[in-house]
Amino acid sequence: MRNLYGGKGKNNWSLFLLLLGGIVIGGFIGQYLGKVPYMQWINYGQEFGFKNPIVLDLSIIYIQFSFKMEITIASILGIIAAILIYKRI
Repeated sequence: MRNLYGGKGKNNWSLFLLLLGGIVIGGFIGQYLGKVPYMQWINYGQEFGFKNPIVLDLSIIYIQFSFKMEITIASILGIIAAILIYKRI
């Protein structure tokens, strides 16, 4: 497999995309399995980000910046699965 730089092997974009996919799929799995009574622990996590959005009012354009992220056990398991898949490629 050739990467963007002409060499063989893995590249950082494939790792980034696998990690992003692992986080998203882990989040979906956690959201659905969290509804099962004995699997609620998988949706346990911490949320962080901006409480109030940052506002930029230029009279012509009104822009709001906001960032919120929730890390759960399921998303961490998704990250671990993505790293294992990356190592096997």
